[in-house]
Amino acid sequence: MTDATTDTAPAEFKMPNFLDACTAWHQAAEKMQSFNRLTTTDAKIGQTPKELVWTLNKAKLYRYVPVVPEKDRKPVPLLMVFAIMNRPHVLDLRPGHSFVEYMLREGYDLYLMDWGEPGPEDAKLKFDDYVLDYLPRAIRKFKSVSGAKEFSILGWCLGALISTLYASLRPDDGLKNLILLTAPLDFSDKTAGGFTRWTSNAAFNPDLIVEKLGNVPGEMIDSGAKMLKPIENYLGSYLMLWDNIDNPKTVEAWHAMNTWVRDIIPMAGGAYQQLINEFYKENRLMEDSLVIRGEQVHLSHLKANLLNVIAEADHITPPCQSERVMELVGSQDKEVFRVRGGHIGIMAGRGAEKTTWPHIESWLAARSS
Repeated sequence: MTDATTDTAPAEFKMPNFLDACTAWHQAAEKMQSFNRLTTTDAKIGQTPKELVWTLNKAKLYRYVPVVPEKDRKPVPLLMVFAIMNRPHVLDLRPGHSFVEYMLREGYDLYLMDWGEPGPEDAKLKFDDYVLDYLPRAIRKFKSVSGAKEFSILGWCLGALISTLYASLRPDDGLKNLILLTAPLDFSDKTAGGFTRWTSNAAFNPDLIVEKLGNVPGEMIDSGAKMLKPIENYLGSYLMLWDNIDNPKTVEAWHAMNTWVRDIIPMAGGAYQQLINEFYKENRLMEDSLVIRGEQVHLSHLKANLLNVIAEADHITPPCQSERVMELVGSQDKEVFRVRGGHIGIMAGRGAEKTTWPHIESWLAARSS
């Protein structure tokens, strides 16, 4: 009796363990297959319907198809201006989590400036061209299509810099409201972090980079940004996906964001040189010595109502690069709105639709009548 019990017990004990091991292996294989698919394929982003209304070279101006009857729309249209070295799809990341969708539902006549991807023939494009040629022409078309004399601009990252330059140089062009998101404007603090970590080094020579490469590869800029937080960007993001691979909502959000992050484009060489030399190294905008195609830029001439949205945990544009502009602009109506989050998360993260978006909308609504 004792021997029989001893003989059968191990068999009864081992069999479930073997099955468990097979199940675990199968689950791990499925998990790895899903992980590989998510990290190597593209999600559908930027899906909100829009119409092309203007082009110049690679740049395009889109109008989003309104979803609110004309009688219920805000009378002051909104133009969104994103950075020149990223696609603007992050503003319309995915259905159900899209700033574009949100603003359309709130009744805005909404437009998007898409700078496009510069080719080798565009290597000499500078901020002068974006500020004094591309943006003013797009705005003329934008005003013609909308029928409005006054308008609002939302500028994000380098789009905020371009918008600030335009608002300072053309204060009487009809710009009523200016919203800046993570605006890189003040580089007086060389120890603040962000890209000043690389560019403040005397050995960093943007002229040599452009001489050798023409346009600056997007991979180079992207690597520089990721190396500001290497563990989080190269490891943490993927660990988070692995740990949440069975959570459909988290996976959907991660896949959409990763699709946007992977879609890298170059930056025009002339603009890159100007950004590093005249802004990062010499801080000309804040020192009131910046000249754009023969016109001096005075922040004191900027008079549009101003909302300055600052990300407290921004490692790309540290808060100190956005704060002091409020002391120098000529705007009578101006507000700083500080948000917990990073450079992209404040607008595209999980909490954006509960914090950043409603604040932007309510501020703008009060000034769009």
